[in-house]
Amino acid sequence: MRSVTEYLWYETKQRRELVNITDRVETIVSGSRIAEGMVLVSAMHITAGVFVNDHEPGLWEDIWSWLQTLAPAGPDYKHHRTGEDNGDAHLKSILVHHQVIVPITKGKLDLGPWQQIFYAEFDGQRRKRLVVKAMGE
Repeated sequence: MRSVTEYLWYETKQRRELVNITDRVETIVSGSRIAEGMVLVSAMHITAGVFVNDHEPGLWEDIWSWLQTLAPAGPDYKHHRTGEDNGDAHLKSILVHHQVIVPITKGKLDLGPWQQIFYAEFDGQRRKRLVVKAMGE
């Protein structure tokens, strides 16, 4: 079995932002020369997440609304007693999770017809990274 590890760095313009990273992950998979296996994509920060879903702006609005309902920005979270103001970002990260595993088949990402990989930033405007680790043969 072989493995290839690369890091992607992001510094979003907005505090809250979705970034479609499918093409970047596909480039890493293609360069890995792994024909059959899997790729792990994981946010290496506790106020960000990674998920797979449809690339459709109305759905993005629904996702943001849902996350804001479950973990609203602004309330006096106990975490804010530390001097931070991003308690909601930590909770949103838990809701979307911080990583995904996608199959590699015949050297390509094996996604469904509408599936894309997204980096979800909940406390941005500073440099953060993701790890992409392709594993297989």
